[in-house]
Amino acid sequence: MLKAITNTSTDFSSENSLSKTQNQSTPIVLTIAGSDSGGGAGIQADIKAMSATGSYACSVITAITAQNTLGVSAIFPIPLEHIEKQLDAVFSDLNIVAVKVGMLADSEIIKVVADKIKQYNPEFLVVDPVMVATSGDLLLKESAISTLKSELFPLADLITPNLPEGAALIGSDIPTDEHQMQNMISALCQLDVKSVLLKGGHLEQDTNSNDLLIFPHHVEQLTAKRINTNNTHGTGCTLSSAIASYLAQGHELLQAVKLGKQYISKAIAHADELEIGSGHGPVHHFFAGHKNV
Repeated sequence: MLKAITNTSTDFSSENSLSKTQNQSTPIVLTIAGSDSGGGAGIQADIKAMSATGSYACSVITAITAQNTLGVSAIFPIPLEHIEKQLDAVFSDLNIVAVKVGMLADSEIIKVVADKIKQYNPEFLVVDPVMVATSGDLLLKESAISTLKSELFPLADLITPNLPEGAALIGSDIPTDEHQMQNMISALCQLDVKSVLLKGGHLEQDTNSNDLLIFPHHVEQLTAKRINTNNTHGTGCTLSSAIASYLAQGHELLQAVKLGKQYISKAIAHADELEIGSGHGPVHHFFAGHKNV
């Protein structure tokens, strides 16, 4: 039986929310994901977010997308042998503390990544179950969803689905209000994963953007004011990467998620300062270094 939902408001006023690690050694975070040629999502967004939040980012590219702010026009999965070689190269040399996994494209790639995670056993694993781009383009074959759930989720400390992704994972309709969103909690708890961050960004009619951090026996609700902007490309990639970065720096999971939500909220709030493309523009990953901040 789940305990009552604890509501946590996100405080954007504290500069400590973006403070860097106190450790002398630089925390290293690996992103395993697809490349976005437009630079707003995928590997490119991951590296920006990890760097902006104080970690060193390394990467393994699983697919190359032809993509911009208007949509995805082509996807080319990287051959499995080359994905394996990338994983062996970074894990054999770098002290990787946390791993963020994003776009994996198909079942074969998921299995390769899961096997290597088991082999190298990083301390933290955050899985963003990337299925659909902001533009609506399908980024994961439907046949691969079961493989994702059976092979990779059991290894993860946290998965970070948005509402359409969460609905796909449990076979439900996409919720249209907060009550329907909360009704997903029990089914998501049945997934073989330690914790789930269900993101409520798609409930655009709400004043606040509420996320549910679901543990086996309780739920934390994280609340932030909704920001009215069209420039939200790469928000999921950015958030999951920031959380992995904060985990690598020694924060507990709940605190890492809170810090990640603070970071993405500020990046969205400053997104309109950028003028990138004519569709869904990217968030502002480096807002903290902007002259107006």
